[in-house]
Amino acid sequence: MPPAGTLDRRTPSFLRQGPSAISKLVLYSALALFLMVADARFKVTDPLRHIVGLALYPVQWLMLKPVEVTSLGAGYLQALQKSQQEVANARQALTLMSQRASQAEQLLQENDRLRKLLELRERLVTSAQAAQILYDSPDPYSRRVVLDQGDSHGVEVGSPVMDAAGILGQVTRVYPYLSEVTLLVDREQAIPVLNARTGARGVAYGDPVASHGGGMELRFVSANADVQEGDVLTTSGLDGVYLPGLPVARVIHVERRADSAFARIYCRPIAQIEGTRHVMVLKSVAGQLPARPQPDSAVPGKKGGHQ
Repeated sequence: MPPAGTLDRRTPSFLRQGPSAISKLVLYSALALFLMVADARFKVTDPLRHIVGLALYPVQWLMLKPVEVTSLGAGYLQALQKSQQEVANARQALTLMSQRASQAEQLLQENDRLRKLLELRERLVTSAQAAQILYDSPDPYSRRVVLDQGDSHGVEVGSPVMDAAGILGQVTRVYPYLSEVTLLVDREQAIPVLNARTGARGVAYGDPVASHGGGMELRFVSANADVQEGDVLTTSGLDGVYLPGLPVARVIHVERRADSAFARIYCRPIAQIEGTRHVMVLKSVAGQLPARPQPDSAVPGKKGGHQ
């Protein structure tokens, strides 16, 4: 309060209140409307806008970078996933095409073998029946295969088995619907042969671990015998099992030693030992040969002279 008797020079309270809130709102709204109209018609704030935009561009650039990186990363991952899927599809299609090509090649080879077997069957002078190799014998110490023809199909023990190229082996065991064939390269197999070039006879033995990769050996042949690499050995027909003249093996190596009276002759079967599926089972010629004559029996009561 001013001292008594003095004049109060303070501004009245109603004048110190200032404009009201509504007045401020109206004033600012009018100012904003004015600036908007002025900017729309006269581009008053364009310089200021450019200055502010230029000042804020680095901040805007920095703030947009994470968004761009995230967008680029997402696009790269999508493109990578799509490319990987396309590569997988292409590999699958290539694998399928390769399998089909391999199957077609196998079918062509199989048809060619079957055609040759049919031609061979027409040339044979004995009865024969077609058979298919199912699987190898489970015995790891022998070279045998199992056929899908057995006793019920007329297969007999001792029947020769051959493919389109030559003798493959011999039936050694017969079951009702299956039969077991011992291959030429089995160590227990032996077959009488004839050298087609010289006419010399011999016996070829199987040996799965024979030297020079042949699988057969022509044994007990004199060291000075006329045997050359490339000679073809055929069945001699003297055993009463095989027809004469069927291809058996080809001589691939002849080894002569000064300290031995016999030559080491290694042979390779002409038939396809590995990979053959279709074969011909021939009828054994043992039943077609005449019976051997019985030896003359001694007359009882006679011994070294007349009685």
